[in-house]
Order: sequence, then C-alpha cells, then structure tokens
Amino acid sequence: MTIVRRKTRKVWVGNIAVGGDAPVVVQSMTNTDTADAVATAQQVAELAAAGSELVRITVNTAEAAAQVPRIRDALDRMGCAVPLVGDFHFNGHKLLSQYPDCAQALDKYRINPGNVGAGKKRDEQFATMVEMACRHDKPVRIGVNWGSLDPDLLARMMDENGKLDVPLEPDAVQREALISSAVSSARRAVELGLSPDKIILSCKVSGVQDLIGVYKDMAARCDYPLHLGLTEAGMGSKGIVASTAALAVLLQSGIGDTIRISLTPEPGGERTLEVIVAQEILQTMGLRAFAPMVTACPGCGRTTSTFFQELARDTQSYLRRQMPLWRTRYRGVEELKVAVMGCVVNGPGESKLANIGISLPGSGEHPVAPVYVDGIRTVTLKGEHIALEFQKIIDDYVSTRYGAE
Repeated sequence: MTIVRRKTRKVWVGNIAVGGDAPVVVQSMTNTDTADAVATAQQVAELAAAGSELVRITVNTAEAAAQVPRIRDALDRMGCAVPLVGDFHFNGHKLLSQYPDCAQALDKYRINPGNVGAGKKRDEQFATMVEMACRHDKPVRIGVNWGSLDPDLLARMMDENGKLDVPLEPDAVQREALISSAVSSARRAVELGLSPDKIILSCKVSGVQDLIGVYKDMAARCDYPLHLGLTEAGMGSKGIVASTAALAVLLQSGIGDTIRISLTPEPGGERTLEVIVAQEILQTMGLRAFAPMVTACPGCGRTTSTFFQELARDTQSYLRRQMPLWRTRYRGVEELKVAVMGCVVNGPGESKLANIGISLPGSGEHPVAPVYVDGIRTVTLKGEHIALEFQKIIDDYVSTRYGAE
C-alpha cells in the first residue's frame, strides 16, 4: 500500500528540504549546555552520524548565543554539514538581535508563541524574531506546546466557549487553542514580511489521541509543512511505544513532514536512540530506508540457546556501524534485507525471502546453519565463528551487488 502524503509547501532548512515532495525528515536535539561549544559540537556530530538530518540546540543565554558560530565552525571542520536549528524561548528576540553572528550561523529558528512575551510585549517580541528571520533569510518553526500555551489566548477561548448554548469539553477548547495559536502566528509572520515558504508549524502534546486529533485538524486548515512529535514522550519502551502509536497513525494518513522522537534518555544512555527510533518508524512503514534491517524470530521452546538472539543483535549493530561508510560507497545498500532465524520451522522460508538469511539450528537439531543468498542456499556454517563468517558473507554481498552501481 502506498501512503499518499498531504500536499504542502516546501521549506529549505540549510541544504535539507522539508515538505513538498521531499521525504519525511528526521531530526533530534542536543542535551548539552550550548555554552560548552566543544561538547555541543561533538553531540551534534554524533546525532548527525546516526542519521539526524536536522539538529536543534538550545539557545537560552548570552553565553550560549555567543558559542553558536563556534559550534558551526567546529562542525564544518569535522566535515559535518548538518543544519542547526536554534531553540528560543522567552528571550529569543534579544539574543537574535544582540548576537547577529548567532542569527546567521543558525539554519532555522524555533519560536514558541506561548512564551515570546506577555501582554503588549508579546506582539512586539514576536515581530522582532520574525524580523531577524527575514533579515538573515532563515525559515522558522512556529512551535506551540501544550505545556506553554499562551494563557491569555486560552482564557479568552474558554470564556467564549462558556457562552455557547452547547459548550465544548475543556480539552477540545485547549486543542483548538493550540491550532489557533499556530495558524494565527503563521498568518502574523507573513503579514510581517516572512515568506510562507519559510514557515513550518507544530502543535505538540503528550497524549497520543490528543496529538492525532490536533494534527488532523491542523492539516485540514493549512498547507504549511508539519513537524511531528509527541512531547515529553517518556523513557524507554513507554516513550518509544507512545511516539510510534501517535506518529504511525498520522504518517499513515499522509500527515507529517519532519519528525522527532522526544525520549528521556536512560542514565548514561545514548542520545542517538531517538534518531534510530525515528528512522525505524519511517523504515518499517515503508516511507524511507536508512539502514539494512534484520528480520529475526522471537524464539520459543525450540530455541533454548541464546546464540541466535546474540547473532541477531550483533548483526543489526554491525550493519548500523557500517552504514556511515557504506552510505558513501554503495548506493541503495539501505534497502538490504537480512534474516537471522532460530530454528527450522520458519527459518529457511524467511531466510529465502531476505537478500541474505541464516537459519540456525534449534534445540536438539543438527548443529549446522545454512545461509541463503537471494533465495539460494549457498553455504552451511558451523563451529565457533559463525557470526564473523556471516558478517563476511554480508560484506561480500554488499560490495558485489551495490558496488557496481
């Protein structure tokens, strides 16, 4: 089944196209102190190497703003051309005005209309940020968030709702306030001189059904590219499952032009996990391909040995480690399909359906592991070095099939 994506404008963020006919873009965000240029540049590079096509950094202080050009320079010296997005809250109007080198070094600004200022200052400070975007020819993401929604707007809409003969539920009014804030802010940005082709919108909430409802309504009311993400998704499997549940429904409906998975890292965990999850959502849905994927069985009473589990894990890790090099040498290698199966029930069949598959023996079965290449049994592996031998077969296949293109 082909997913028909919603038609939107195309916005260029540095060298990356968002919306229009461009593929769905993966992005992430650092959690370093941006004032520490060395640590931030290193994490940006790690996220980019993992496959993040845009990386957002916090710009919250004068010290952070002063370091943004140095971060950009450090990335350029590393050969990392990933576009940088500046995340501004509360004082963005001051930082962009007072640090023009920062404004120029960034490829996009994130503006939250809920906290650009209060009262009369809100319009003035929002206008200043839009003016800076126009002056430096930068796109903006107008990003509304459930947790920082403009309280004046929400109060006014709640009052208006209370006067209706049949008032809406409070949650419905809050969802409408989110959309209204994003769409009206975009309209105001255009009035201030920002091209509609420089605007991306988002309305992030932390509930799956709320996110789906908000984005379906917003998609019907504008043609701006939409950034998807379940905000404060959580840690571990909860964050992954919730983000996948919400984004999969929207993406299947053709909604969404760039995504971020907002996972809380495990203590000492890799920040790059959010990139991998975003890629795997898009790849398993058939929207994009980033790295070869391993099909592996879950195991049962026929597979009491952990060897096939270790082989599946190690093979997937090996494929990801190879991708930075393979991506530059072997066009199309991300489409490679690999199978690691644990016994003879479904093992040979699944292995034959993959480009390269291995069917390990189950408990009590003959200790040999046939390998299938494009559906043909080519060799049988045995002994202590099955994993290394299987990786060598993969390497040879990649260089032979994809190296000739």
